Amino acid sequence: MNKRDYYEVLGVAKNATDDEIKSAFRKLAKKYHPDINKEPGAEEKFKEVQEAYAVLSDANKRKQYDQFGHAAFDNNGASGFGGFDFSGVDIDLEDILGNMFGGGFGFSGSTRRRNARTRGDDVLYHMNLTFEEAVFGTSKEVKIATNIPCPDCDGLGGHEEETCDACHGSGTITTEQRTILGSFLSKTTCTKCGGSGKTFKRRCQTCNGRGKVKKNQTITVKIPSGIDDGMRLRVPGKGEAGDNGGARGDLYLEFSIQSHEFFKRDGDDIYLTVPITITDAVLGCKKDIRTLDSIITLNVKPGTNTNDKQRIKGKGIKNANTLRTGDMYIIFEVVLPDRLSREQKNLFEKLSTTNLENQTYTKFTKFVNKK
Repeated sequence: MNKRDYYEVLGVAKNATDDEIKSAFRKLAKKYHPDINKEPGAEEKFKEVQEAYAVLSDANKRKQYDQFGHAAFDNNGASGFGGFDFSGVDIDLEDILGNMFGGGFGFSGSTRRRNARTRGDDVLYHMNLTFEEAVFGTSKEVKIATNIPCPDCDGLGGHEEETCDACHGSGTITTEQRTILGSFLSKTTCTKCGGSGKTFKRRCQTCNGRGKVKKNQTITVKIPSGIDDGMRLRVPGKGEAGDNGGARGDLYLEFSIQSHEFFKRDGDDIYLTVPITITDAVLGCKKDIRTLDSIITLNVKPGTNTNDKQRIKGKGIKNANTLRTGDMYIIFEVVLPDRLSREQKNLFEKLSTTNLENQTYTKFTKFVNKK
């Protein structure tokens, strides 16, 4: 069989470094591995890639190949992939394919993860608050069902821990396979310990070896003042239990704030629309209004119009996180009467003759009547 140039097989230049050769081999081994690629000819390409790597990754064999080509390993005319003696070649596929599926083949990377104490998952809980609860803060009880570390085995899953006698604590079983391409090491997850490298003389009966149990919990949470819609509050260590005795995750509370009948909110500032009569608007007045925590008297200036705004500093929301207190804004709305008595109509008719020479209304009238 006519063999392709080894450099061409790996897709590297003749002056490629060892790292470049190894990187090219990794990519092609993943691409053509028989367990992944079921297309016709993939297995033959995989063998071809292995043969090229076996030669070019060895300094002495690469030197011979660069000098004599395939003839250096012709073995007195033998042909095909068996023409080269692979008996001394040991390619560890764990090193090449260990991360291909995120440890799905049970290689050492997966074993290390399974051995390690891993943190539990976080839990998200949606909570509704009234406007007042969000503004002033409150305490709430949260009822959730989560996995907690088993109290009888401390989250380990058993009692009297000992090293697994099948894998001797490594978490993997290594076997050697010999083929015409040489010997290959294959590592699989130990079935006895499940890859943890340890076993227990007695499995925990409370959690059945899982290391965690499901439990309904009631947690009292202090909600700080100034919480706004969509905000989240973290409660450390109240999430799901971890694996192998790992730390618990966190509980996150996400808030939905109910609207208020009169107050409107913008961050830490609040807005209140205050209705005033036409008389109050024209003559001005004093008007009692309610803030978040008290009742104050407001001075309404003469000539106030609808949508005029007045700021009251420091009467907004006190934010426990930023330590900032917002402001309160009064928006005036001049309310017109629905019905008028004859006497009131006469008064308004007299008002219509009032000299408004310098007012916007009169200026606009002159603009309309301009010839």
